Amino acid sequence: MTMNLADLWEAVADRLPTALALAHGADERSFAAFDDRAARLASALAAQGIGAGAKVALYLYNANEYLEATFAAMKLRAIPVNVNFRYLADELRYLLDNADAAALVYHGALADRVRGVRGALPRLQSLIQVTTTAADCVPLLPGAVAFEDLVRGYAPAARIPRSPDDLLLLYTGGTTGLPKGVMWRHQDLFRQFAAAYQALAEVPTSPAAAADAAAQLHEMGMSGPVLAAAPLMHGMAWFTSMSGLLVGRTVVSLTGRHFEADELWRTVQERRVQMCVIVGDAFARPMIASLEAAEQRGTPWDLSSLRMLVSGGVMWSAANKQPFLDRGVPLLIDGLGASEATGIGMQITTPGTDPTTARFQPAATTRVVTEDGRDVVPGSGEIGLLLVGGAVPAGYYKDDRKTAATFREIDGVRYAIPGDWARVESDGSITLLGRGTVCINTGGEKVFPEEVEEVLKLHPAVEDVVVVGVPDAHWGEVVTAVVAARPGAAPTAEELAAFTRQRLAAYKAPRQVLFVERVLRSPAGKPDYRWARSEAVARLSAGR
Repeated sequence: MTMNLADLWEAVADRLPTALALAHGADERSFAAFDDRAARLASALAAQGIGAGAKVALYLYNANEYLEATFAAMKLRAIPVNVNFRYLADELRYLLDNADAAALVYHGALADRVRGVRGALPRLQSLIQVTTTAADCVPLLPGAVAFEDLVRGYAPAARIPRSPDDLLLLYTGGTTGLPKGVMWRHQDLFRQFAAAYQALAEVPTSPAAAADAAAQLHEMGMSGPVLAAAPLMHGMAWFTSMSGLLVGRTVVSLTGRHFEADELWRTVQERRVQMCVIVGDAFARPMIASLEAAEQRGTPWDLSSLRMLVSGGVMWSAANKQPFLDRGVPLLIDGLGASEATGIGMQITTPGTDPTTARFQPAATTRVVTEDGRDVVPGSGEIGLLLVGGAVPAGYYKDDRKTAATFREIDGVRYAIPGDWARVESDGSITLLGRGTVCINTGGEKVFPEEVEEVLKLHPAVEDVVVVGVPDAHWGEVVTAVVAARPGAAPTAEELAAFTRQRLAAYKAPRQVLFVERVLRSPAGKPDYRWARSEAVARLSAGR
């Protein structure tokens, strides 16, 4: 299949022009308007010298403009680039420089940060400022143009031939090192998104067939609204939204610039959302608390439209799955993947089945391989690295060494190896242990932080936790838990260590526990291991 996402979205817009494509609060776009506005922005970008291969960076909060700018870049065969809206000067300058960004679309509320780095980025030739809230109503930066002025001031760009090898740059979160730009080709993204057609007899092989498929799914009632709870700048949310547009779904985004579970459930209720996508426990916990609080008020949220709750990117524990099943959500999907390796495996949970933590059914293209190159034997207790074949990225942008290490050909098949370790159980399922880059080596034993974190989260006094290794003269590293307690709770370090030893081998229990007011996570809910390790080292060095 030689598919380009811009070609596909154009075909769907032509077939379903009046269907609702985007909804951000009261701000709505039909598919026809989505296509028209993106085409006008594409004309404006072209007039500023942005063309095929140029990088268009998106430094935005959630807004319909996020996907319009993505579409506009793709129409020109330019390369959209996600940028974390939390990034400050040094991080922002690094990413825009690393990506060779030629255009930057940014919210007005972030203008001061852009001003601070603009002079250090000579390749950045186009600034486009977005205003969607009162906080964005700031003067334009020198040389910048308002997004809406460009949309109003240019005619739609003509449609052009495009390539399935056109790229999208997905920057990793950088929680374990510097962010890296993962180069995804359109044709590989389409292969990843093909699951959206599972209700049909076959996956379309042309834009016209994709438009027919979207129309058919509409008629079947199988392409209702999708809501990505994480910010659109997170790969899980961005890709989910792109996939939804392929089949004619309405992509609904939250308006709050900080996650609020009440807003999520209100949006599900009002927009009749069919599919909601979250990122593990950091989203599930407040969502459950909101459900419980609404029930106690006697005004429970209406979840009757919700057919599917999907999580990916981080751990989603069994304890935080069951409450959704109890409230009638018919399907939970826990996906295993990474920015550079989506679709490694999944766990499907339905009412009447027992939810699990970190246990997945592997995809047909997934392998678990030992350090000496052997496939792990199911039930052997050995651990190995996860490999996934099939539709994998082209590599990392401007990093040949890391590309060679992560994307390898084995037995004639090209695999992505993101660095996650796992066991293969006797039934063929895989148990995820964690990322090797954050693995703790204590006294010669390997400890995966995620495994310890999931146990500590079971303690009733623990609100959130990140586990890291801290240098130690005797052990090499010691397991250290950075813990935020639940309001009103006061667990002790000894209590939490003993709790862990009851469930894991003693060497995995935290030797040190540091209590913080809040565990720092990315807007997408991923743990910030660099922050946790720095915080632990600083506080222990200071004797606190």
